[in-house]
Amino acid sequence: MKKPIVALAASAAALALGASAASAASLVAAKKYEYDVEKGTAEAERKTFWEKYGGWCAIQDWHPAVEKCEESKEGDDTFRTLTLKDGGIIKEQLIASSATMYRYAILESPLPVQNYSAQFQVLPEGDDLDGVKLTWSATFDPAEGKDAKEARDVINGIFEAGVDAIKAEHGGTSDDDDDD
Repeated sequence: MKKPIVALAASAAALALGASAASAASLVAAKKYEYDVEKGTAEAERKTFWEKYGGWCAIQDWHPAVEKCEESKEGDDTFRTLTLKDGGIIKEQLIASSATMYRYAILESPLPVQNYSAQFQVLPEGDDLDGVKLTWSATFDPAEGKDAKEARDVINGIFEAGVDAIKAEHGGTSDDDDDD
């Protein structure tokens, strides 16, 4: 039986991103989605979940603000260009990836942030590893002339809209939807 839990988290994401104290951006945002699965199915469930939501350009299929995603390569570097439904363009660079994680940086965007580094991953959840946990977290600074509240609110809104869309598509209702 799936039992989803959604919570807005704003702690330890800098550590999850591997940021050092000397280079860490000043603001942190994160959103997660967790759910339990039947015993013995967790590994397959995580793999299926990642295949649907975790591809580098899969964001165009589940995030309500993204119209399209185009992947490109320049030498060994991988990029994606997101065209937003409001016409905005965001260029991101893939920094690292594994079977169920990718880390990326925003290079160009209309967002009120700079020094933005984020991670999107699917992990085992629970003491018995009988669950699935999606986390999307970022560290960043406000863009020049923007305040921290505006920057944080925009990134939190992006994460919340995306994770809520996944939750709605994946099914279930929230036991805990804390937007503090």
